[in-house]
Amino acid sequence: MTLTYRSDAVIVGGGLAGITAALELLDAGAHVLLLDRDEESNFGGLARESFGGILVVGSDEQKQAGVKDSPELAFADWLSFGELDASDLWPRRWAETYVHRCNELVYRWLKARGIRFFPVPHWIERGETRRGNSVPRFHIVWGTGQELARVMIARLLAHPRRERLTLRFGHRVERLVTTNGAVTGCAGVVEASGEAFEASAAMTLVAAGGINGGDHAKVRQHWHRDWRKPPQVILNGSHRYADGRMHDAAEAAGARVTHLDRMWDYAAGVRHPRPRKPNHGLSVVPSRTALWLDGQGERFMPPLLTGFDTRDLVTRICATERQYSWQIMNRRIALKELAISGAEFNPSIRDKNLLAFLRDVFLGNKWLVNQVVRDFPDVVVADTLPELVRKMNALNGDDVVRVDTVSDAIARYDGELDLEPELRTDPQLRRIAQMRQWKGDRVRTCRQQKILDARALPLIAIRLFIISRKSLGGIRTDLSSRALGDNDVPVPGLYAAGEAAGFGGGGMHGLRALEGAFLGGCILTGRIAGKAMADALAG
Repeated sequence: MTLTYRSDAVIVGGGLAGITAALELLDAGAHVLLLDRDEESNFGGLARESFGGILVVGSDEQKQAGVKDSPELAFADWLSFGELDASDLWPRRWAETYVHRCNELVYRWLKARGIRFFPVPHWIERGETRRGNSVPRFHIVWGTGQELARVMIARLLAHPRRERLTLRFGHRVERLVTTNGAVTGCAGVVEASGEAFEASAAMTLVAAGGINGGDHAKVRQHWHRDWRKPPQVILNGSHRYADGRMHDAAEAAGARVTHLDRMWDYAAGVRHPRPRKPNHGLSVVPSRTALWLDGQGERFMPPLLTGFDTRDLVTRICATERQYSWQIMNRRIALKELAISGAEFNPSIRDKNLLAFLRDVFLGNKWLVNQVVRDFPDVVVADTLPELVRKMNALNGDDVVRVDTVSDAIARYDGELDLEPELRTDPQLRRIAQMRQWKGDRVRTCRQQKILDARALPLIAIRLFIISRKSLGGIRTDLSSRALGDNDVPVPGLYAAGEAAGFGGGGMHGLRALEGAFLGGCILTGRIAGKAMADALAG
């Protein structure tokens, strides 16, 4: 027997895009069915695990920090960094929409619902060989993505028209149902029982995420040519059910899926000490003062340094023989700079504990360093460099890292710190000095710290793998979030939002993201999709 549901609108995916679309539909008086494959305890999707950074243009926090920004400046940065050209019609239109409307539709909307942000925006993705963020735009939610998801879910469950919302978890959507060329719902299987279900609706929204988590065969299939072959080890930093199933379903219904080879992966993944999904990885925020080496212990030159071009980091590591890397630091550097992205390992921010946050910033994050060196399988610790290298090789099961190679690289780096600042030529040290001019970076970056410092031991080496995170491509959509087919003709009854739509237009970021327009893109496209669907229902 097949379970049947009927509603005005059905939303596939209970992440941030799906939730915000549901809020807009309920505001308009529509009956909404929201289907999610995961358990109810994970309602909110990947957003609830995230660090909670959102790209905002012209925020109060920017103005208070003396930052002058504008949509025109942000759009120029976006086009440069993403390498978007005239052929990227819908991605460009969505990028322009984001920079002009994120303040109103995302930032102000969230603040009106009780979301607060750190007072100082972060300045990341500044650009390496291409212009990136000209000013700081990365706004961190006080409470991380977990707070963001909690507030949105609470709003949904307490909505004045809550009786018009039906939530069903553990429902795996397999296909979209079409009638006379129009999408009229979806069908699938209840995970726990294997029972079939079918949902009928006038409007269907796909908001089920990307391809980077649940099916690494798809990740490898669409691996970008710039990154050569896929590494042997790719960790999973995405949602376990982000498997591209709904991209295939949308294509079968007549929609176009574009730019799936454009992915936002990170260069500094480590294996989770208590994995909750296959290949579960965590994204380390790479230390700026640490020495970054390739898999054979050779220092990258020019040096790799986070905060400028994440995609370039992945490109350069994938171009090496072993396609993974090492960072070497000491405990003093780790106490100041070591961080892991996401809500789980940022409890002071997640729990909005200001005293604990200030303690970690000014006295060092001792609890995190202790946990990392004790529990993380990709970390080794030693009091001497020969012992550290021996442990690095033991972790790999080989002897490719040579003590003399690492020792020479560290000696050259440390030696520069004996010179006056104006005489230092090491690009990494020059970049660190540049970054420390912004107060948001200065507080978490060492001023001048040698690696081999007897007062800063022990030494720490972290083995870093490529970690999959977000799909920059997806279902092509117009500015009403309608899914587009051949010749950009809308597929009747079908909409897409969030990562499933490449955050808008099938890939609004282009090749690179200025960061923060992922959560922001989910909210923006989810709200636009919900309003457009409500308008279509109203006729």
